[in-house]
Amino acid sequence: MKRFLVALLAVVLAVSLVACGGSNQSQQGNEGSQEGGQETQPTEKQSVEITVWSHLTDQEIEEVQKVADKWSAETGNKAKILADTSDFQAFATAANSGKGPDIMFGLPHDNLGTFYKAGLLDPIPDDLINDSDYVPLSIQAVSFDGKKYAVPLAMESYALFYNTDMIKDPPKTWDEFINAAQQYGFMYDINNFYYSYAFVSGYGGYVFKNNNGAYDINDIGLNNDGAKKGFATISDLVNKYKFMPADIKGDIAKGNFQNKKIGMYISGPWDVPSFEDAGVNFAVTSLPKLENGNDMKPFVGVQAAFVNANSKNKDVAWDLMKYLIKNTPIPLFEIGNRIPVVNSVLNSDEVQSNEIMKGFADSASKGEPMPNIPEVQAMWTPANNNLTLLTSGKLAPDKVADQIVAQMKEGIATMQ
Repeated sequence: MKRFLVALLAVVLAVSLVACGGSNQSQQGNEGSQEGGQETQPTEKQSVEITVWSHLTDQEIEEVQKVADKWSAETGNKAKILADTSDFQAFATAANSGKGPDIMFGLPHDNLGTFYKAGLLDPIPDDLINDSDYVPLSIQAVSFDGKKYAVPLAMESYALFYNTDMIKDPPKTWDEFINAAQQYGFMYDINNFYYSYAFVSGYGGYVFKNNNGAYDINDIGLNNDGAKKGFATISDLVNKYKFMPADIKGDIAKGNFQNKKIGMYISGPWDVPSFEDAGVNFAVTSLPKLENGNDMKPFVGVQAAFVNANSKNKDVAWDLMKYLIKNTPIPLFEIGNRIPVVNSVLNSDEVQSNEIMKGFADSASKGEPMPNIPEVQAMWTPANNNLTLLTSGKLAPDKVADQIVAQMKEGIATMQ
């Protein structure tokens, strides 16, 4: 009986070991099929849809959507690029209510300050971009307190258009410019401070003092000695040289250049298609040096993109952002005349061989980004209104400068 029991026990143990071995092999071959006695299925990655709002043109948005579709095919996620035709502040309302997009792709950088103060900008990941890969002013345009809160996409500024049938060599010095203007005519939207700021900044004027990337709203430089010299120069264009009437409007100046009535005109790349369609033979170059030998410093606008700080899919949104900023610079350049801010793209043969856009890029490289803080909004109305008084001869340059600063301070005080 004892021998029988021992033999029986040996058989039972052997069968158990075989069963366990078979069970382990089955689990190794079908990992995830059993757990705790219950069958389970391998988990599948959930697809995420990222919503992007954009203030780019419809054609540009179509190109961005094409790039986003490639990202979707590679990742299994989805991306929807939508035109945002509302005012910029509508984003803040939507974001705070949880109805905003995951990404805003393509809006002027001077609107970022309001969103930054409202806590709606997600800081960009440290490893997303290298500052050295970008035009320096573009990094400055998207930074607050030394940290980047948006990604620069492209830049735009204005430059000097000249009719090549009239002017063979563009004027580079102030004397050359005045001589050419006297012979062939010159106009621009002179009472628009966006354009006239270049004359003020070239002599040393500034909007807010920039202290290592931080703007000091208590230090406004639009009535220092240099700024006053700049305003006097602007006045001379109308009241001394009679290049244009005091009440000139931008569309009139543009029309006169397009109709070949004048040889020079200041504006941006947005006017290029009209002149090409009209058959105007023209070129674009940097603004001429001023009488003091300094370069003019035009305002530069930077198209920016950011991730909504309230997005529920930030990681995926940043992954899409990384893909877009890598693959959209050339399409935006080709479709929208957007000047690249990535050095390698800006210096590429494709961009540098385009003489028109190269002229704008050269002009922008000498400029400075518009301040990206909300207080800059207190500048436009006083500056534009006082320019009208200046060009009409109703107010002297010194008085105009002082009045602009005084009115800006009043406006900023109401914003506090």
